[in-house]
Amino acid sequence: MISIGRFLGHDQRFYDLLEASAKQADTSVHHLVDLLAKIDNKDSFRDMAAFAESRREDKRITQELTEELTKTFVTPFEREDIQALAASLYKIPKTVEKIGERMVISPQDLPIPSFAKQVHLLDQAAEAVLAMVKQLRKGMNVRTAREMNAKLQTIEGEADELELELLRDLYQGNYDPKHIIFLRDLYELLEKVIDRCRDAGNVVLQVVLKNT
Repeated sequence: MISIGRFLGHDQRFYDLLEASAKQADTSVHHLVDLLAKIDNKDSFRDMAAFAESRREDKRITQELTEELTKTFVTPFEREDIQALAASLYKIPKTVEKIGERMVISPQDLPIPSFAKQVHLLDQAAEAVLAMVKQLRKGMNVRTAREMNAKLQTIEGEADELELELLRDLYQGNYDPKHIIFLRDLYELLEKVIDRCRDAGNVVLQVVLKNT
C-alpha cells in the first residue's frame, strides 16, 4: 500500500480538493448528457449556465489547491504530480463547456443516436476518473491502480474507434460542407475531452507507482 498521506503532507484538504475537482468534471459531463436529451426531446436547452458554473467552480478549486501547496511542505517532484492532476481535471469541464456551446449552435444537425454513444463513453470515462481520484485517499495499491487505469484506457480506445467510424461516414456520406465542419469540430472536441480523462487517470497511476 502507498502512503498518500505522506504524499499530500497529511493534510486531508488536498484529498477534499482533488475529489471536488474530479466531481465537478463528472458533473459537467452529466450536464452534457442532459443537454443532449433535451435536444432530442426538443425541450428548451439554451441555458448554458450549468456548464459555466461547473467550469468556474473547478477553476476556484484548482486555485485553492495551488494556494494550499504554497502553505504545505511537499517535495518539488510530488508538487508537480499534484499540479498535473489538478490541471488535467480542470481541463475536463472546460472542454465539456465548449462542446455544449457548439451543440446549441446547430442542434438540428446533430446525429443524436451516434452522438449519444460518444457522450455515453465520455460519461463512463469521467466516472472512472472520479473513482480513481477517490481511491487516493484510501491508499491504492499498484494492482488496483493498473486495473482502474486499464478500464479507462479501454474506454478511450472504444471512443477512438467510434470517432473513426463517424468520420468515415461524415466524409463518405452526402453531407454539405457546413455540416461536415460542424460535426467534425464536435467529434474532435469529444475526442479531446476523453483524452483529458485518460491523462488524469495516467497521473493517478503515476502517483501510485512513484509512492509504492
